[in-house]
Amino acid sequence: MPPDIIPLLEEPALTATNTETALVIADIHLGIEWDLYRSGINLPSRMKDRLDRILGYIQAVTPDRIVLLGDVKHNVPQVSWQEKDEIPRFLETLAECSHVDIFPGNHDGGIEFLFNGQKDIKVHSARGAVLDGIGYFHGHTWPAPELLAASNVITAHNHPTVRFTDAFGYSIVEPAWVRTKFRAGTLKERFGSLDFENENVWADPEVFIMPAFNELCGGVPFNESTQEDLLGPVFSSGGIELENAELYLLDGTRLGLIRNIRRLEHTRFRSRMGSRRRKNSEKPA
Repeated sequence: MPPDIIPLLEEPALTATNTETALVIADIHLGIEWDLYRSGINLPSRMKDRLDRILGYIQAVTPDRIVLLGDVKHNVPQVSWQEKDEIPRFLETLAECSHVDIFPGNHDGGIEFLFNGQKDIKVHSARGAVLDGIGYFHGHTWPAPELLAASNVITAHNHPTVRFTDAFGYSIVEPAWVRTKFRAGTLKERFGSLDFENENVWADPEVFIMPAFNELCGGVPFNESTQEDLLGPVFSSGGIELENAELYLLDGTRLGLIRNIRRLEHTRFRSRMGSRRRKNSEKPA
């Protein structure tokens, strides 16, 4: 039987269960308040609130492992004083509850130096790994080839959202889950040496893209985005089925396929000044 991938209701976290249960959380971005402070926005640290929230998840689901799917920290390339103070306490507290697996993201340079090496914490390759039959990678790199043989792959990085805009132009943005597939043709170009006819090499995995845990991070409105707007090589190259992807809100509401959502008045595609496609097509008047 395939693993059970079950989002926590109203929360940007999920459980992945095969022979054991993993609690999976992505894009925590601890230390973002320091970055905002340098930009003139003064907010108190919310590390304790975020930790307490995750401890609540742990109490509810009693996981065998905790998977942190990238961008645990925020500041790059440096490590801020806030991160040096908070990340050791954060990670070591989680490690007291269960084994912790970190799949580093593009913000996680040097994270292996920010916790006690004797703690039950493992930092994996940035290209991901398969744990208990489930593939994990943050999404800022191409996945490791072995992930393509898993029945399910969980990734993050894009902070997926959906934007609803009314007739007056006012909009709200909600975090969203994305459920889709890889596009085999694109991956064959990248992994040309792999035998995609071999089911032990290519399992046509179901792909879950996680929303960001940190609500201050912003996100990518998938209902208004083309593949060129997405972040990470597997996304921007067309390596996932974007138009046939399903969107879900955190409360479990299934919005449907992106190609159908785009047709709706309040969720249709709107070109934006920041879109690379528009920039490339615009010509001086």
